[in-house]
Amino acid sequence: MKKVEAILRPEDFEGVKRALKQMGFVALTAYPVKGRGVQGGIPPHDMLPKMKLEIVVKDEDVERVLDIIIRNARRGIPGDGKIFVIPVNDAIRVRTGERGNEALH
Repeated sequence: MKKVEAILRPEDFEGVKRALKQMGFVALTAYPVKGRGVQGGIPPHDMLPKMKLEIVVKDEDVERVLDIIIRNARRGIPGDGKIFVIPVNDAIRVRTGERGNEALH
């Protein structure tokens, strides 16, 4: 399993979320954040508003999820965001006790 963390422009988030849902990736976590990239923000603002999306998927689904996010968030200009892929050792569904990939469904 992998956790995909994407930092996106707020205005691109709904399109990414909709595209993920259409491809069967419904479960996710998202919240507003502030940050800056290598360009250091846009003066006079040091930290810019962004959305952070987190989704845990099976290893075999990582590339599909990355493709969906990139296709729906890329504008080709600074500030498009970043995506991080992080290994996940385990997942447990609290309600049922299911573990691993079974907890993701």
